[in-house]
Amino acid sequence: MEDKEKQQIPPEPPSEADIINSKKENMQYLKDKGQNPYKYSFDRTGSVAEVLKRAEALVEGVDSTVEERIAGRLVSVRSHGKSAFAHIKDFSGKMQVYFKKDVLGEDLFNDFKKFDIGDIIGVTGILFKTHTGEFTLKVMAYELLTKSLLPMPEKWHGLKDKEIRYRKRYLDLIANEEVMSAFIIRTKVVKEIRAFLDERGFMEVETPMMQAIPGGAKARPFKTHHNALDLELHLRIAPELYLKRLIVGGFEKVYEINRNFRNEGISIKHNPEFTMLELYQAYGDFETVMKMCEDIVAHVSQKVLGTMVINYQGTQLDLTPPWKRISMKEAIKEYAGFDFDKKTQVEIKNILTERNIKVREGAKNGELLEMVFGELVEPKLMGPVFITDFPTEISPLAKQNRNNPELAERFEPYIFGRELANGFSELNDPEIQEARFREQIEMDTQGEVAKEVDEDYIEALKYGMPPTGGLGIGIDRLVMFLTDSASIRDVILFPLLRPHTKVKEEEK
Repeated sequence: MEDKEKQQIPPEPPSEADIINSKKENMQYLKDKGQNPYKYSFDRTGSVAEVLKRAEALVEGVDSTVEERIAGRLVSVRSHGKSAFAHIKDFSGKMQVYFKKDVLGEDLFNDFKKFDIGDIIGVTGILFKTHTGEFTLKVMAYELLTKSLLPMPEKWHGLKDKEIRYRKRYLDLIANEEVMSAFIIRTKVVKEIRAFLDERGFMEVETPMMQAIPGGAKARPFKTHHNALDLELHLRIAPELYLKRLIVGGFEKVYEINRNFRNEGISIKHNPEFTMLELYQAYGDFETVMKMCEDIVAHVSQKVLGTMVINYQGTQLDLTPPWKRISMKEAIKEYAGFDFDKKTQVEIKNILTERNIKVREGAKNGELLEMVFGELVEPKLMGPVFITDFPTEISPLAKQNRNNPELAERFEPYIFGRELANGFSELNDPEIQEARFREQIEMDTQGEVAKEVDEDYIEALKYGMPPTGGLGIGIDRLVMFLTDSASIRDVILFPLLRPHTKVKEEEK
């Protein structure tokens, strides 16, 4: 009885070292037979998707006389003695291929047995349809194009470890089809944004990524040094001031899809390196670009997903314009349950300190309003909703509201409790702009803004910038919503991570 039970115990799976050794032995076997395991090219008749589309013309069970050539990664093999079924996967999809000893001959068929999961191969064959209805390529010839020397992640059952997925995105893309799909959607999103703006007469431009004075947003910059000029520079935190220089110069509609860099914390919503769309339209204002913002998002969603109603993390969101609009103070009344204007500064500070929110010494009403909104209201805004009427003192680049100078003509759209964009009527009075810059420097105590005024930008404004509406949309966050991705790291191919060696040291 005991012997019988022992026989039923399944053998232990091979270790990673065993798999690697086996792959190397297989490669050496092929080399000894004069084969190059790293070919230079392979002439395909089409992608897997294209070949499968042509295969639809086949009659079930009837061989085609058309020869096809496909290439891709070997993702599965099922051997049946003198034959084997396998699947090859390329960027466009996966297709079954059929190896038969009688067709290939004993030598070639035995060589195929030395191929491993993960190898990249090219096959030439004839299309047919199996009795189960699957389009298949009967292999007449094949080539090993690239030998894989490491085991595929978790034997193709899916790579789930997020740390490995982000560090080794190439494995993530190999193992998880939904990840590949998300990044294809990202590319389409950027393409549709460009199409939307190009059709409306906007011109795409490029502005400096290294700047002597970082500006256009309140953020701590990354510093670098130019050796030849012996010049301290910063990676840009925003392209805004350069784009508006172009409006001064006579361009009337400009945009840039740009990488920005902010030396700040990392979270599911923040990555130090991120992508933004920034656009400026002369002779428009915040109303102009507010409508453009909702139109861009709705257009992209419809074009890429085929709908303006999306599901994000279990919540249905309707992106169809027009979106709800509500002032910041009205939002506090609606979502926090009190009237900000009827509270004293002491009461407001107490509300914040009770929630462990540090209040800067000397903070003014505008700063307190922003902090209350961020803590008590922002997470509740499922939206899409535009928040308007920001305090002027926290909006240094925006014009004052034409009816109330304490407020700025500025808006931020929120979806699922997250800011998606920022826009305003651009301040073009050089004297007021210079004063605002100096106020910001005096308000700052933590090095979060530039320590000097961008005098060249002020000079540019003195030559005259027409009334302008400006808009910035976070591409990464937009893609998060459209792909139902919980973290910004899921939509950035190579997010910033702590070096693996440092992680290992901290674990000791």
